[in-house]
Amino acid sequence: MSIVYKLTVTQQMPVDLDTAWRFFSNPANLQSITPGNMSFTVTSKQQDFMYAGQVIEYTLKPLLGISMYWMTEITHVQDKTYFVDEQRFGPYSLWHHQHHFKEIAGGVEMTDLVHYKIPYWFVGDIANSVLVRPKLKEIFAFRIKTITGMFGKMGEEPVVKFF
Repeated sequence: MSIVYKLTVTQQMPVDLDTAWRFFSNPANLQSITPGNMSFTVTSKQQDFMYAGQVIEYTLKPLLGISMYWMTEITHVQDKTYFVDEQRFGPYSLWHHQHHFKEIAGGVEMTDLVHYKIPYWFVGDIANSVLVRPKLKEIFAFRIKTITGMFGKMGEEPVVKFF
C-alpha cells in the first residue's frame, strides 16, 4: 500500500493580513502563482472570494504535457486564518491542502500543509519519487518566487519540505 506524503512550505510576506487573505482566498489568483508550462486554467465560474462548500474545477498539464481534469472543494474557511481544499476528482487518491495565515511583526506568515497520496500502491510510491515530488517541489518553488516578486521578501528563505 502506498503511503501518505506530507509537504510543508512557510513563507513570510511584508504585507498586512487583509492583503494576503484577499489575494490567496480568491480562486482567480491561483493561475498567477502556478508555472505557465502547466497550462493551468480554472474552468468553473468562480466568485472572487472563497467559501466552505465551493467547488473549483481546473484543467492542467502537470506531467509530460498530458491534459488532466481536477476538481477541488473548499471544505473549511476561517476568515483571515485558514482555508482547506480537498481533491474530489483528479490524479491523487488523497489531496488535502491547508493554507494557514498569521500576523507576525512586519507582515504575514503563510504556511501550506499538504497531505497527499498517489494511487497504485508501490508503483505510486515510485512515481512519487521520480515524478510527483520533483514536480511539487518545482511548483512550490515557482510559487515562492512569484509571491516574493509580488509582495516582497522578509524573514528566512522559504523551503519546500517533504516528510
